Amino acid sequence: MSQKIVFMGTPEFSVPTLESLVNSNHQLLAVYSQPASKAKRGQKIIPSKVEIFAKKHSLRLRTPNSLDNDEEYNYLKKLEPDIVVVIAYGKILPKKFLNLSKNGFINVHASLLPKWRGAAPIQRSIMNLDNQTGISIMKIEEKLDAGPIMHQDKIQINENVDAFTLSKVLSKLGAKSIINAIDKIEKGQAKFQEQNHSEATYAKKISKAEGRIDWNESAKKVLAKINGLNPNPGAWFQYKNERFKVWKAEITNKSNDAGKTIDDQLTIACKHQSIKIIEIQKEGKNRQLTDEFLLGNKIKPGEILN
Repeated sequence: MSQKIVFMGTPEFSVPTLESLVNSNHQLLAVYSQPASKAKRGQKIIPSKVEIFAKKHSLRLRTPNSLDNDEEYNYLKKLEPDIVVVIAYGKILPKKFLNLSKNGFINVHASLLPKWRGAAPIQRSIMNLDNQTGISIMKIEEKLDAGPIMHQDKIQINENVDAFTLSKVLSKLGAKSIINAIDKIEKGQAKFQEQNHSEATYAKKISKAEGRIDWNESAKKVLAKINGLNPNPGAWFQYKNERFKVWKAEITNKSNDAGKTIDDQLTIACKHQSIKIIEIQKEGKNRQLTDEFLLGNKIKPGEILN
């Protein structure tokens, strides 16, 4: 037997799960993704990674600007899905939609719920210096990421991992877990457990302003911000009214006043210990290794970075 499935997802993180469904014995009725968006510079229209994958594999694709209308409600209702799989779709599902699937809407969420409900669980787990994270398979209810949990997979967070790398690991883990979850649902073996809502924490969306480095924090916290915000929106500092994005760094035991450059190799003092920048990007320029960057940009010892 196989389940009739509708998929909802948008970014690169969603693609491995969609690929797993395509390669399974289940029937994929339709794929929903957010509509293509304009590039930051120029008028080029950029489709989502899920849209690109769906078109490449000739899947039935829907990219509505909103789900909250009769057209989308009736379309999904006519499909009569057994399960709707949702992973990083990026749109709020209207309450009335949740009754349109025989076995509910199943979400793949990139944290160990109830910790880090919300939009940026991967970034927040790194920035918070968490030791572990994982994937939660849960049933979607009206309240954000608060539905009962069917399954969790845990992994350790390596000390110097960035959000890009951790996202890749978790997306593959989710792709594997969802197939097992659907099989259990199909066999009537799925068990859902209510979350402990008193332990919930929230991973709010990251703003660009939040990426500003505070050198009065410990080097561990500064490095966690650099890694947690790599690649987007990025951790940054200002020097002589210009912005510099830090892509990669490491901790050293050198010390000085917080925010002051210690040497001519871009080692900056923090509240405790210091950060040596390995890869940097001046605003409007390409990212560079520090040695290459310093050939054309001199930041002397004793300078104050904001």
